[in-house]
Amino acid sequence: MSFIRTKRGSIGAIDTRSMVRVWLVKILVELGAHKEFLSDHCFSNDSIANAIGLGGWVDWTSNDLDRKKVMIQLRKIHREVLSHLNDYKVPAILRENVERLAELAGLSATDCRILEFAVLIRNEPALDQTCDLLGMLSSQKVFHALSVILGLHEGDVRASLSSSAILAKSGLVVVDRTGSSHLISKLDLLSHHFADLISSSDVEPEGLLKDTVYRGLPSNLTIADYEHVEDSLHILRPFLKKSMDTGRKGVNIYVHGAPGTGKSELARTLAQELQCDLFEVASQDAEGDPVSGVKRLRAYRAAQCFFALRRSLLVFDEAEDVFNDGDGFMGRKSTAQSNKAWINRMLEENVVPTIWLSNSIRGMDPAFIRRFDVVFELTVPPKKQRERIIRSVCDDLLDEKQVSRIADATNLAPAIVTRASSVARSIQTELGGAVGVASAIHKLISSTLQAQGHGALHTTETNRLPDIYDPNFIHADADLVNVATGLQYSKSGRICLYGPPGTGKTAFGRWLADQLGMPLLVKRASDLMSMWVGENEKNIALAFKQAEDDGALLLIDEVDSFLQDRRDAKASWESRLVNEMLTQMESFSGVFVASTNLMTGLDQASLRRFDLKVKFGFLKPDQACEMLVRQCVHLGLEAPSASTLARTARMNMLTPGDFAAVARQNRFRRIGCASDLVDALGAECAIKEGSQSSMGFLN
Repeated sequence: MSFIRTKRGSIGAIDTRSMVRVWLVKILVELGAHKEFLSDHCFSNDSIANAIGLGGWVDWTSNDLDRKKVMIQLRKIHREVLSHLNDYKVPAILRENVERLAELAGLSATDCRILEFAVLIRNEPALDQTCDLLGMLSSQKVFHALSVILGLHEGDVRASLSSSAILAKSGLVVVDRTGSSHLISKLDLLSHHFADLISSSDVEPEGLLKDTVYRGLPSNLTIADYEHVEDSLHILRPFLKKSMDTGRKGVNIYVHGAPGTGKSELARTLAQELQCDLFEVASQDAEGDPVSGVKRLRAYRAAQCFFALRRSLLVFDEAEDVFNDGDGFMGRKSTAQSNKAWINRMLEENVVPTIWLSNSIRGMDPAFIRRFDVVFELTVPPKKQRERIIRSVCDDLLDEKQVSRIADATNLAPAIVTRASSVARSIQTELGGAVGVASAIHKLISSTLQAQGHGALHTTETNRLPDIYDPNFIHADADLVNVATGLQYSKSGRICLYGPPGTGKTAFGRWLADQLGMPLLVKRASDLMSMWVGENEKNIALAFKQAEDDGALLLIDEVDSFLQDRRDAKASWESRLVNEMLTQMESFSGVFVASTNLMTGLDQASLRRFDLKVKFGFLKPDQACEMLVRQCVHLGLEAPSASTLARTARMNMLTPGDFAAVARQNRFRRIGCASDLVDALGAECAIKEGSQSSMGFLN
């Protein structure tokens, strides 16, 4: 065993029968590196001298080194190693792992020798230091040097390291063709830790690639959990199966959607259904550091080589690392745009079908989008599926009422529920029983939704009608009960409810949904409006799609925010907003109810889109009196006197909303009698625009 002194001054060792020793000698003798190695007085590197068997000269006492005698001994060592070349081997673990990769990726003998060298130049400091003696090398000189060191034909080396050969396509060894540098810098390996892994890990090839690709996890969901994208899956599922069965090339799927909607789970579910291996391109290395877009593309290309002969599906998550990492404002191109020809070729020639996942498709070059076979958005599941998912992960933690209330959140992605359930289960005992667990799940989900920019979970059933609700208490210019009866048969219609605030427009929408046996999706202007250009239109489209998917009655409150007359528009986005709303109304096949306080100023085209326009007014005297009687019963008050009823009948701006407001006041400011109730109603009327201060207080 000969010892070497590494660059950092530590002591390493090289086996006398190691192939590295052969390479050191050949570099010194056949490539002329001895000229830099030997001087008149000493070796340039005593470590190398010890490694190849010239250690006796290291402690030479004479002032001058006998270069002639040293060269005679060096040539003798050279002849000796060449005569016993078959006795020298690379380390056994490295050799066996290279053989496994050769079988997996179809490497040639020349490929294997080059790969072994590229690994050992990183693991053996003596080899790196000796190669440094060759100075700065161009790519052409690299080919020559490797042919000499490894005893291969230079043409074979050049062919093996060409950009179209397996070593480069797999990313195992890629030649840096930019300028000249030391040999170690000219040979780029698959990943930062690859040299260590392949030299020290006796594992299957998949284990050697863990910095690059890794085996996907089994799915926790089923195809049934993706009914809301069944129209896309109806195409995608047979297409993937047929592509795998026939070996079709260039199969690429792009799935985009908000975080947590189940994109990764969908890929895993498809792999299970197709009975194929699933591999995912790594987004971080073994130390947890992020991997650049270029490195991930190399990993993707490597996986295409490694798994070409297997029935496999590849997943490239966080595809924005490649397609959306540019900066249009600063003029910086994305990784994909900077390597456009390369990307296009990969998308056309990949042999392993690939599913690309992204949180957003915004900013992606349309030229890339058109190269994907199937592109679709994975949205949040509709309410019935949200309920099913919540039950599956929280079946013993929440009751049906709690499940339904949480599922009301239209932005609730499956991953949010799974994470909240996991946290609550881990501290179930500390939370003190079912009530505490349910409260914790509610809090965790609500906080996450707020952090994502959505509204918090409601603590009460916001879509529940008042206990004394009756459509007979609505002063409308249409028979609302008759309207509901007609819609029960058609389940399709566009209705505009207009009139002063509090007249019962929104409550009627809720009552109508109950009568039709349909879930209710309520959207207010604040839910749909955004500060970002284009987001308003997207939110409107999403609201209609959610209603379509849920089979829900869609109620949009304050619809005047989206249907202002385009002739009065001061900016182009205002017209686009109206156009989007009109388009969605026209194509929506379900029941759509819009409410507004301001009928004047609406776009004329929107008025034609509504099948029915119903005016809601203030309560008629008999309605107001009957409602007062019911409210007194509900609050446990004595029946109102004739004079109290008369006061109520004279209030010409009274609405059901006023009764609801006073009922809420009763929770913290008790109402003692019917007269007090009427006083409170009068106060509500008095503050309305156009009312008289004495209204409601006349005797």
